[in-house]
Amino acid sequence: MDLYGALDLDASATAADIERAYLRLARRYHPRINPGDRLAEERFRQVSQAYEVLGNAERRREYDRSRIVNHPATVEATIAFEGFDFSSLAQGHEAATFSEMFSDVFQDAARRVTSPERGSALELTMPLSFEDAMRGGHFPVSVVRQERCPGCAGAGRVSIAPVTCPACRGAGATRWARGHMVFTKPCDPCGSTGRLTFQVCRVCAGSGVQARSEVVTLVIPPGIDDAARMAVPGRGHAGARGGPMGDLYVTIEVSPHPVFSRDGRDLRMVLPVAVHEAALGAKVDVPTLTGPVKVKVPPGTGSGSKLRVRGQGIPSAHSADPALAGDLIVEVQIVLPPVRDERSKELLREFGALNPADVRAHLFGAQS
Repeated sequence: MDLYGALDLDASATAADIERAYLRLARRYHPRINPGDRLAEERFRQVSQAYEVLGNAERRREYDRSRIVNHPATVEATIAFEGFDFSSLAQGHEAATFSEMFSDVFQDAARRVTSPERGSALELTMPLSFEDAMRGGHFPVSVVRQERCPGCAGAGRVSIAPVTCPACRGAGATRWARGHMVFTKPCDPCGSTGRLTFQVCRVCAGSGVQARSEVVTLVIPPGIDDAARMAVPGRGHAGARGGPMGDLYVTIEVSPHPVFSRDGRDLRMVLPVAVHEAALGAKVDVPTLTGPVKVKVPPGTGSGSKLRVRGQGIPSAHSADPALAGDLIVEVQIVLPPVRDERSKELLREFGALNPADVRAHLFGAQS
């Protein structure tokens, strides 16, 4: 086996190059990171063997002379990491390899599994009619979320009578060897005590949560916009192993209205008006959010004229006083009646003869 090739190096590599290559490759192919991967295990063995020779200056010179690996009958020193604090960051060129190789694998992973975690957010969309969105109010919405497990109160485990920890056999720490390296670490299942005082909750399998359907009542402010996003703190998914609750986020989907459109706190609509109503004036029914109201169309109202109905727009979000609500802006649109009989035609001709005003005179200006 080419020992330099095993470390992805050539014979000109410095001692620092060899050290960095070993730490990088050992982390990548370590059996604890690649459980059950025999190819990774064999690659890790080759990397360890190469470093055992090339990491020693005298043995490296001997290897360079002969290019033959001479395995000693006994190992002079065993690399042991007993009692070493891998949680602190290494310095210099080892910072990105040594600390990741051991701290991430042996301590951080165990911490992630056992520590409480905040629940994830719950997202949903709530459709609302235009009228409901403009009026606002209390609206129920059904959600399915992860709730704290009743069997363990969200802890993921339940207390038991103390027994000897089977993982460490009461020692409080576990050991294993890989080649010439011996590793030890505190026993996670028993917290280094050597005895178990709890077991995984059978109801939730240790997650601390269970699915549950629930109805949440949302307070919708009057005039809420389409695509508005509301947050309800603490009504999302429960956290794993007793962690805090996540939040609920509701996106409002407002349906368009066939008559009304909104302009800030005001509502707008187009009101069809017959010719005689516009000419003579009339009181007509106009729809609003609270029901129809009578609106006076003054005599001689032209198409495109705007009438304002006070207090019939979007209600105030802070007061029920109609005076604080927006207005309804009504745009008049004169609608010509269908002329189907001769009598109607005669009346229109007579009306034109009696009122000969030139309605287009203003388009051409005064004639000199």
